[in-house]
Amino acid sequence: MVLPDAEQVRIVWPARARVRAVVTTRHGGVSEGRYGSFNLATHCGDELSHVLENRRRLTSAYRIPPVCWLDQVHGREVIDTAEASSQPPSADASLSRSTALACAILTADCLPVLMCDRDGTVVGAAHCGWRGLAAGVLGALVRRLNVPGDDLLAWLGPAIGPAHYQIGEDVREALLDSIPASEISVAVTPSSDSNRWQADLYAVARAQLNALGVTAVFGGGYCTYRETRFYSYRRDGVTGRIASLIWLSDEP
Repeated sequence: MVLPDAEQVRIVWPARARVRAVVTTRHGGVSEGRYGSFNLATHCGDELSHVLENRRRLTSAYRIPPVCWLDQVHGREVIDTAEASSQPPSADASLSRSTALACAILTADCLPVLMCDRDGTVVGAAHCGWRGLAAGVLGALVRRLNVPGDDLLAWLGPAIGPAHYQIGEDVREALLDSIPASEISVAVTPSSDSNRWQADLYAVARAQLNALGVTAVFGGGYCTYRETRFYSYRRDGVTGRIASLIWLSDEP
C-alpha cells in the first residue's frame, strides 16, 4: 500500500538517495476517537491493536526496515540502534549506520530533528521538547554521530509554532542558557501576557545546531497546534502521536 500524498509531509533537503525519511500526519490509519486515525504511539491510551496496525501500514507503505521505537523521557540519552538491548530503549535520540534498523521519533508538539551526513553513511533522529533542548540532546546526538558539523545535514519536522507556545520564566531561563546570546531575541520573545513568553523551538534548535557547526539546516515553519493534520497535545490534551523516521537503504 501507499499512503495518499496529501497525508505525507514533504521533506526537502540535499541528502543522498540512500537516506530515506518519512514524517506522518494524523490521517491514514485505523485509530478512533481522539486518536483518529494514524496514531503510532503505544503510550497515550490508544488500543494497542490499532497502533500495531498503523505501524504495519507505515512500514509496509514505505518499505521501512524494523523500527527502533524509543521510550522518550525528555532527556539527552542517545542510543545506537545496533546496540539497543531492550525494546523500546529509554532515550530521546537514536542513530544508525546500517540498513538493518530505522530511527524513529514520536511527537505531538515537540520538535523532531532528523540528521544525516553528506555521504549517506549515518542517520539520526532526536526528540526535542524544551527539556531535551535545554539538556543538550542535539549536541549529544551530533557527538555520537562522530561527523564534523559541516558534514552534517539537519531537517526540522512539525512542531508547535511560537504563536501558540507560551512558557514561564523557568522554561525561558533554561532555553536561554542553551543558546548563544545573539540568538536570544529571536528564540524567546515577550507574550501579551506579562508573565509569559513565546518560545520558538525552531529558532532554539537552529541556534544550537549552528553553534555545533551544523549550518545546513532545513525544514521548519510548521505549527502542530494550528495545523489540524497533526496531533497537538497542547490543543487537544488526549491525543495520538505522529512519527518522524529516518533510515539507510540500498534498494533502488
